[in-house]
Amino acid sequence: MANLFNRMKDSITADFHELLDKKEQKNPMAVLNQYLRHSEQETEKVRVLVERQHKLKEEFAREQMKAQDMAEKRQKQAEVAKRAGEETMYDFAIKEYEEYSERAERMKVSRQDAVQQLEELECKYEDMKHRLKDMHLKRMELMGRENVARAHHKMNHVIEHTSENSYNRFQEMEHYIDNLEYKVNSAYYRNTFDSKIAKLEKQMQEQEKATANH
Repeated sequence: MANLFNRMKDSITADFHELLDKKEQKNPMAVLNQYLRHSEQETEKVRVLVERQHKLKEEFAREQMKAQDMAEKRQKQAEVAKRAGEETMYDFAIKEYEEYSERAERMKVSRQDAVQQLEELECKYEDMKHRLKDMHLKRMELMGRENVARAHHKMNHVIEHTSENSYNRFQEMEHYIDNLEYKVNSAYYRNTFDSKIAKLEKQMQEQEKATANH
């Protein structure tokens, strides 16, 4: 039984921190979850053993009490048979008394062993529960770091993506304004071209007329 408990303890008390810190481990959270499930299963097995040991200790105590009661009963009956001169009955009562006394003593020793084993089991169980709690806390810490890392990654991606889009939109707007300005200027020049030619032509005619009068 001791070997079984030692194997269970070794299974739970393995250095999972070293396992998770290995550089080649690509997904420490998945490994920790798997290790937690295994540890929970082993802890549950020990819990069941603790309950069984409790029941066994109580059963030994009941059997001890029964044997003691029967031993006392047969002892009194042996005294009665002896006073009555019933030798056969006396021999039977004495033999029964000895068997029940021996059984009571054996149950007492078995109960004491069961109590000691129960104390060891309970200590191991409490230790396993503490270690399991530590692993749950470690899992929470890893989840927190993982969430922060993912958040930073997403924020960086959004910032980079937004900056890139903003720059592209700015360039598109500049091109749009340049094109719009060119179109407006072209339309204005085209719409005012005729009046400018007519004005220029009128100025030339007046200049020619003034020259002729001199």
